[in-house]
Amino acid sequence: MKTSTPARASGAITVGLCLIVALLEGLDLQSTGVAAPRMAREFHLAVAQMGWAFSVGALGLLPGAAVGGRLADRLGRKRVLMLAVALFGICSIATTQVWHFESLLAARFLTGLGLGAAMPNLIALCSEAASPHQRSSAVGAMYCGMPFGAAIAAVIGIVSPGDEGWRHIFYVGGVGPLLILPLLALFLKESAHFIATRSTESAHHEPAPGVAQALWKEGRAGTTLALWISFLGTLIVLYFLINWLPSMVLSRGLTRVQSSVVQMMFNIGGGIGAIVIAGLMDRIGRRPTVTGMYIGIAVALAVLASAGSSMGMAFGGLLAGLFLVGGQSVLYALASNIYPTQVRGTGVGAAVAVGRMGSILGPLIAGQLLAIGQSASVLVTASIPMIAVAAIAALFVVARFPRGSYMAVAQ
Repeated sequence: MKTSTPARASGAITVGLCLIVALLEGLDLQSTGVAAPRMAREFHLAVAQMGWAFSVGALGLLPGAAVGGRLADRLGRKRVLMLAVALFGICSIATTQVWHFESLLAARFLTGLGLGAAMPNLIALCSEAASPHQRSSAVGAMYCGMPFGAAIAAVIGIVSPGDEGWRHIFYVGGVGPLLILPLLALFLKESAHFIATRSTESAHHEPAPGVAQALWKEGRAGTTLALWISFLGTLIVLYFLINWLPSMVLSRGLTRVQSSVVQMMFNIGGGIGAIVIAGLMDRIGRRPTVTGMYIGIAVALAVLASAGSSMGMAFGGLLAGLFLVGGQSVLYALASNIYPTQVRGTGVGAAVAVGRMGSILGPLIAGQLLAIGQSASVLVTASIPMIAVAAIAALFVVARFPRGSYMAVAQ
């Protein structure tokens, strides 16, 4: 049965609005790193204190994703997304007004809560707005905003003059979400799947499923655990590279300009990968896409570990962004497909929260190993077995829900 033109138009508007929110998320997530040197000089912060400033935002992402996903199944995707966007917008502006280290930590933690709560709602809205055979493409199209937003943050940091210029990026990251709120209120449609499910529950006086039932009952325990393993393993490696790739480039004797080029190639590859690889799931199937994706990640890591020239590092960065960031959009698409509507927000939010643990553990583990003398190349090579474990877990999820059985389960 073909999707009607009004339904396609509504779905396109939903994905477009969610793409803008994802772009603002990517900008805000990158903003602290871009602003860090000038913030450190103004507030006389030590390196360890700046590390906390980086980490506290990531710590906020974890409970934000879990709570935001759960609330999405109780209050609705649109309502919770708007609350999350308002929270991270206001707190990003609040970051420009901090007066000491503790106020900076508070502002970034609250910003992280809002950013974390937004993501499972973005995934659920895009997945449920698309036709059954375009759901992965819709999630990938939304998620490509994240790396492009990160690239915009870098540009703002470059063009902002003087030590006071660090506030500009947070003004953009705060005013942008507040400006998008009226558009979300006027044009974003609540998920028709969510409305239908809540109507059915009300008609039959059915209680909403609890967290344990959503994640571990009705045959979902093994799938949930495998999904979490794939998220954790993949994101540990992704965030290790996001944080340490520039240092790795400099350790090879290359210049800061060359390091910036490699970082730019990583973000470009990520934007392309988020769209293309998730879209391939709808065209060639989940098993070949997931298999090819993890093979690509292993190849990218091998290229980065062995590259010595600027061209080799740039190519490795492009491949790493393409397959790692693209792989994250694939995992989000998988998560949105394996949970039925009434628990989709809870399931996706929990998986995103587990993945956010990877964003904390990856840089932390790498930093400790680098501190005791391990080279970045050794760490990149050692990441390949972790990727293999994540691949096996993801393929287990695909085997449980092969192409054709997803839609019956996930409606």
